[in-house]
Amino acid sequence: MKKSVAVLGLGKYGRSLSENLYRMGADVLAVDSDEELVTEFADKCTSAVCANLTNEDEVVALGLKNMDIVVVAMGRNLAASIMSIAVAKEQGVPVVVAKSSSKRMTAILLKVGADKILDPEGEGGARSARILLSSSFKDFFKLDNNMYMIEMQPKKEWIGKSLIELELRKRLNVNVVAVKKGNAELQFIDPSEPFTEDSLLLIVMEKKDIKKWQ
Repeated sequence: MKKSVAVLGLGKYGRSLSENLYRMGADVLAVDSDEELVTEFADKCTSAVCANLTNEDEVVALGLKNMDIVVVAMGRNLAASIMSIAVAKEQGVPVVVAKSSSKRMTAILLKVGADKILDPEGEGGARSARILLSSSFKDFFKLDNNMYMIEMQPKKEWIGKSLIELELRKRLNVNVVAVKKGNAELQFIDPSEPFTEDSLLLIVMEKKDIKKWQ
């Protein structure tokens, strides 16, 4: 099922994230206070809206309650970020993530309800988009133009089964290179040991196979 995502703030990061989400098949609502920018961006998302994100009435009018994810991408506008997060949480948005520009801002945004803080310095728009849209990925790293490393929890049907039983390399063309259980450190995987619900897998796969895992 398509995910609906609202990206509030169309700075460099917000534009990159919106474009990548839209390209990956999400329904994207892009919002900014700059009317000219919104007009220019209209064909790169599902819908683009001009709104003052420090104004409660205008944020409420966006209808964020219909979104699966709201991304508050205004790392240098604390007032707009707080208002957007507060309204999104009040309207029952399941996942609200926010961009932050400092440790203090991060602490404030988490206190007002952000579920996760985005790190634009450590992750580009494409990587953020992939993580947000995936029901499995916990983290996502590009190794080169064709190879990716994914952090993910095992799928439900894998629980209680070992790597030998699952034959993931043969069936799905992926390599599980390490596993982390609970609070333990990552370690090389024992192919005969069954996966558990608290397992975190480090998997290497080719670019062509990424969409199968979203």
